[in-house]
Amino acid sequence: MIIELENVSLKRDGNWILQDLNWQVQKGQNWVLFGLNGSGKTSLLNLLNAYSFPTKGNMQVLGKEFGRTYLAEKLRIQIGFVSSSIQQKFDLGNNAFEVVLSGAFASIGLYEKPTEEMKESAVQLLHDLGCFAYANRRYETLSLGERQRVLIARALMADPPLLILDEPANGLDFLAREALLESIERISSKPNAPTIIYVTHHIEEILPIFDQTLLLKEGKVFASGSTKELISSDQLSAFFGIPVNVLWDQNRPLLSRVHALNK
Repeated sequence: MIIELENVSLKRDGNWILQDLNWQVQKGQNWVLFGLNGSGKTSLLNLLNAYSFPTKGNMQVLGKEFGRTYLAEKLRIQIGFVSSSIQQKFDLGNNAFEVVLSGAFASIGLYEKPTEEMKESAVQLLHDLGCFAYANRRYETLSLGERQRVLIARALMADPPLLILDEPANGLDFLAREALLESIERISSKPNAPTIIYVTHHIEEILPIFDQTLLLKEGKVFASGSTKELISSDQLSAFFGIPVNVLWDQNRPLLSRVHALNK
């Protein structure tokens, strides 16, 4: 089991941020975590990465039970995590190759001497993610989409069993977004690929590889299960509280609002 949450709740400043979450992620599954702004997605990711701990309930990530052992550092090195907050921490003087190599040490910046094997792994990941052409360019000169692919390569350096992508396509134009999504598909097709959790509030980013979805609303699990069943007109109309239409085209969903005709 990769993730197991049983009646997990989180309280902050007297308010329940997350309530009674039940969620199981099996090895080999790829999930979408879908929710609007303020739904509790960030709080849930902080729990998964052991940056915070549940107020009540039972929780295990990668076989490590929260509350039983000191697990923060040991757990985080097994999770490849990509988010906008991590992107902003890097020394702009590093080049893309150095940023990827830093993932072998789970450090922000490269302070230790990498082995030849590490260098070979970094080169291969740069190829896999379509980053090799700009491996020697300084991180600060890269576009947003290029930075995201470099950070995903970095997150994979330690061969993590779990990869969490927190809104990686946020701010990207159509072409950059599709290039990024193609890279994610290539990752998932490799032998011993990690379980991927893709966090978003845009359903058009949901790839065919994400066959499971968790809908999070106001800190609670609205529904979880098959993506094709949950990313539907009926389910999302209930989720949003307004009538919407979901059209599936080439195994990708598109969302539109249903407007009443003016009379």
